[in-house]
Amino acid sequence: MVHAFYKLTGLPKQRVAGMAGALDSARFRTFIGLETGYSVQDISGLVMGGHGPTMMPLVRTATVGGIPLADLLSAERIAATVQRTRDAGAEVVRLPGDGSAYFSPAASVLQMIEACLLNKKRIIPCAARCEGEFGIRGYLVGVPAVIGAGGVEKILEFPLDEHEQAQLDKTFAAVRANVEKTGL
Repeated sequence: MVHAFYKLTGLPKQRVAGMAGALDSARFRTFIGLETGYSVQDISGLVMGGHGPTMMPLVRTATVGGIPLADLLSAERIAATVQRTRDAGAEVVRLPGDGSAYFSPAASVLQMIEACLLNKKRIIPCAARCEGEFGIRGYLVGVPAVIGAGGVEKILEFPLDEHEQAQLDKTFAAVRANVEKTGL
């Protein structure tokens, strides 16, 4: 959807961002909080890639009060939390019983709007147009980005290990396939 919006409006890439990364990262942090019993306010964690079953909760970025998640949860509980994050959209849609989720996407959009309006320079994962970052060119994909008065002011690229790059390549392939279906 965000790629179609970008193509159809002709807006500069800095002015178009999808909120799925913020939404998915918030869900990841929430599920970590539920697993650990600690406040989500003290939890950090990043989700990259597409919005859906191929999304990439980046476990090595997950901390609770600065403590790596792997020091607090077993590998099995972490894997379950990653899977729950990937499945969260379907889980949330079932909750209200009317076929859609409204509140969590709205909260994510509000976070991004506030960052723009107040020039907060927040680092928010969002679908931003990559021009070579993480090996992706010409597509809007969930990546960590600085959001301020200029919109998407910068994508924060950092090295991924071999497994993480393979995961990102997989989710990007899914994003690219969906974009190609639109013909845009």
